[in-house]
Amino acid sequence: MSKEALWTKSFINIWVSNFFLFLTFYFLMVSLPVYAIHELHGKQSSAGLITTMFLLTAIVIRPFAGKLMQKYGKKTLLVLSLAIFFIVALFYFLPHSVGSLLIVRAFHGIGFGMATTATGTIVADIIPNSRRGEGMGYYSMSMNLAMVAGPFLGLMAINSWGSNTLFLMAVIFAVMAIFTGLFIKLPKTEHTVPVQGEEKKTAKLGGILEPSAIPISIVAALFGIVYSSILSFVSVYADGKGLESVSGYFFVVYAVVMLMGRPFAGRWFDRYGANVIIYPCILLFAIGMLTLSNVNTAFLFLFAAALIGLGYGTLFPSFQTIAIQKAAPEKRGLATATFLSLFDSGIGIGSFLVGFVGDMIGFGSLYFYSSFYILLALVVYYFLHGKAARKSKLINDVPKAS
Repeated sequence: MSKEALWTKSFINIWVSNFFLFLTFYFLMVSLPVYAIHELHGKQSSAGLITTMFLLTAIVIRPFAGKLMQKYGKKTLLVLSLAIFFIVALFYFLPHSVGSLLIVRAFHGIGFGMATTATGTIVADIIPNSRRGEGMGYYSMSMNLAMVAGPFLGLMAINSWGSNTLFLMAVIFAVMAIFTGLFIKLPKTEHTVPVQGEEKKTAKLGGILEPSAIPISIVAALFGIVYSSILSFVSVYADGKGLESVSGYFFVVYAVVMLMGRPFAGRWFDRYGANVIIYPCILLFAIGMLTLSNVNTAFLFLFAAALIGLGYGTLFPSFQTIAIQKAAPEKRGLATATFLSLFDSGIGIGSFLVGFVGDMIGFGSLYFYSSFYILLALVVYYFLHGKAARKSKLINDVPKAS
């Protein structure tokens, strides 16, 4: 029996559009603090708010974006959000103070939060149900590749070509996101009747969160807290270890190993279920953090990157797939918004806490204790999803009477 097509024109377009969205995010995330300090003469503390402000508005808008998507349609919200994202990118040329830059970042975060909610929902409709895990894994590669290319290009632009070139590149990336987004065609989906009592449950949450997605989203947020320590401080940690010459390769190795394992992980997820993938990847993530906590050579540093890339790099798309699968088709927008909002909250809380804890005990100790924290999060996953997933798998595997 032949497989349903995955790499359709619409899937490729949504993949590329999402790539440019996240490329712009990471591109500006690493370069704007440098711009704020050196050209706007801001303090390091105020420069740190540049990312926080962007992420805060993205988190706040996502649940409402999911609700708007149900009312006005996915394609409409996608085009509107990409237009906002592009228009706001033009305003980066104007600020002459950190305060005015923060205002631009706030509005840019709104466009980003809406757009990523739309793309995450639309791709779930485009991917065939029989290849959901595999397809979401490939889709997440767009974000992971942007995470590698964005910081590299951003630092090169601000250090070598200047701020005007930096902002021009951001505008070009935004144009590419909206251009490819316009060519996405949505499949017709069947309307499903909500389960009795589900409407009341959703109403209690204000209609802006999808209840079925909350448990796995909490799990993702717990792991996001640890991952924020990698995003924000692994280069600082490497410099303190005398490994500054290889610190830039951490995410390159992370991405390469993640990409190598992604096809197999996606197929196994579809064939054997979530637990077969998630439990080993949690252990790899914990071992990777333990290895990172005591590195003294470039080899160990990059080996830790490989373990974390294979572990955490597989966990994120697996969690997102679970959140989408558990929701009814017409609730996928809310499920995506719920997942991303709670996950980004974990990243935001982690970024805030990790700086304080790292200053007190050192990043080596922080990474060491993080490996045990990850094992505790494994227990949380078991009770919030893993246990039920195992029972469901056992029931489905029982041979049916002929």
